[in-house]
Amino acid sequence: MAKNPLKQLAGETAVYGFSSILARVLNFLFVPIYTRMLTQEQYGVVTEFMAYIAILQVVLVLGLETGCFRFANKEGASPRKVYSGALLAVFGLNLAFLAFMVAFSESISAALGYQGYRSLIIYVAAILFSDSITAILFAKLRQEHKAVKFAILKTVKILTETGANLVLFFVYPAQPDFTYPILAILISCLVCLALFVPDIVRLRLVWDGSVVRQMLLYSLPLMVAALPGVANDFLDRILFRYFDTSSEAWRASLGVYQAAVKLAVIMNLFIQMFRYAAEPFFFQRAADKNSKELYAVVMEYFTAFCGLVFLGVIGYIDVISLFLGRDFRVGIGVVPIMLLSYMLLGMLFNVSMWYKLSGKTKMAIWITLAGLLVTAVVNVLFMPRYSYWASAYGHLASYLVMFVLSAWLGSKYYPIPYKWHRILLYFLLMGIFYAGIRLCFSWADTLWLRLAASTLLIGLYAAASWVLLRRRPLPTA
Repeated sequence: MAKNPLKQLAGETAVYGFSSILARVLNFLFVPIYTRMLTQEQYGVVTEFMAYIAILQVVLVLGLETGCFRFANKEGASPRKVYSGALLAVFGLNLAFLAFMVAFSESISAALGYQGYRSLIIYVAAILFSDSITAILFAKLRQEHKAVKFAILKTVKILTETGANLVLFFVYPAQPDFTYPILAILISCLVCLALFVPDIVRLRLVWDGSVVRQMLLYSLPLMVAALPGVANDFLDRILFRYFDTSSEAWRASLGVYQAAVKLAVIMNLFIQMFRYAAEPFFFQRAADKNSKELYAVVMEYFTAFCGLVFLGVIGYIDVISLFLGRDFRVGIGVVPIMLLSYMLLGMLFNVSMWYKLSGKTKMAIWITLAGLLVTAVVNVLFMPRYSYWASAYGHLASYLVMFVLSAWLGSKYYPIPYKWHRILLYFLLMGIFYAGIRLCFSWADTLWLRLAASTLLIGLYAAASWVLLRRRPLPTA
């Protein structure tokens, strides 16, 4: 175990982050292609199906990723039985789901208004089948601290998707349509699953019904809790079909919104990097004498760095926005709202560890249901008038409500000594420098002058945050 736990967490975050960075960067680099070669409506269709995939994936993994972390770390536990049971349970469920989707693909595509695109339904089902299985295997790599192998396999998957996209958009002779990005994802998922075959063979699968039942009792509440959570993230994409200001062109509005959200990818990227390393880290440190003090320090570092990411994107938004096709830039105004929303989402992950560490996972259901309710109400009430602006503010309101609820409940059931006055100070700093950047935008008459002023202000924020962090002592082991 590393002497400095923050260095261990930071090191693994960096390794996990390589594949996450590569995925997000390449995905971001494809935004100019998608927003120039696809119409707003076609990009909206891609966004709609990606929302379905995200929501269904939570159900089909059964919450067993986190369950594996908990049960494989128990004294006297057999990691082989834990991961074998999880893998077999997920395989059986997903095989049944795949068979159902293939059998009724024509009916499903027609019901969604995509008559003649049954192949798209099959692509989605096959993506979910392969991704759900590899999710358990990637969790095993995280548990074993095999961050490098994790990153290599993720990188191969990402590069495969990239290559498939390039072939489909630039080599394949047909006119590009909304099936291409989904097909590229499917190809990459199948390649990744094939690369895991040796790991599956070495695991020598064994079924222990008792272990699987215990894991499911722990994990299913997490799945139920995660379902409203991910539905919360993607519900607005689905509601465009029913509540957008222009019922005739809802796919176009959805495409514009998704393109703008993509510009907030850097914040989401850091959060994903952090989560890969932090979840097993928090579990493995839970028995340490000063673990709670350590978690509180981690929250401050996380908040300060998120503030830097927020200001970085806003400060260089003039350049970043050029990645979008001209028709998609009308939604650029929602970027600051989504950046702040993602920042709150990352902080929510930190404060929500209390119910995972204490075993009170059922509490998560009520927290995420509250967030889902806020998202639904804001979108249903305001989307018919404000379109994607309602979606952006719906995310912000929902994550804020969940964050406050989780922090309050955590203080009662698993108190962690967060220094809220210091965390608010980072927000205050971020707000001051954000206002400074916006002020510079109003008086600077050239792009280079705006970029220079933004760089100076971002640097000053980084320096001020570092001074504050240095005054926060690291708890001893």
